[in-house]
Amino acid sequence: MMNSSSEEEVTAAVTLGLLAAWALHDLEELATVPGWWRRNLPALRERCPTVPQAVWRRAGSVDGREFAVAVGAMAGVVAAASVAGRLTGGRSAVYQGALNAFGLHGLVHLAQAALVRGYTPGSATSPLIVVPFTLWARHRLRRAGVLRATRPRDLAVGLGFAGAATVAAHAAARRLTKG
Repeated sequence: MMNSSSEEEVTAAVTLGLLAAWALHDLEELATVPGWWRRNLPALRERCPTVPQAVWRRAGSVDGREFAVAVGAMAGVVAAASVAGRLTGGRSAVYQGALNAFGLHGLVHLAQAALVRGYTPGSATSPLIVVPFTLWARHRLRRAGVLRATRPRDLAVGLGFAGAATVAAHAAARRLTKG
């Protein structure tokens, strides 16, 4: 959909590409999260004594099956946002919010890796896929004239929504896998 001669079409690579980039990123997490937690939980507890023990117990109790179901639930959320983007030519506030949250999520992974001074699940694909895809997609939306202004409040809302969706996905996964 061209709005003027200087604007470009927002292609499926931009909108549905969010789901593809997310899937590649989450394949890394699926492959690494359970084992990484088992190996690193004792050191993390020692290094971060102010984190409530209930948080560490909950993190340590997530097995691979539960994590995979939670990832599947999040796939539905990301797919819905990607389709909303596709159907609106990238204009959807839900799509753009999810895109921004995805990019910020990648930065969080990089900060986590810096904090532990080593690998954390998601930190390999964040600089290779997550951050570059987000910047590229935002550039394409800007060139098409559909990128919404991004205020700090919008970023906070996007991260809050992503956090709530993650908590809900894990709660649903726990119910489904633990009976």
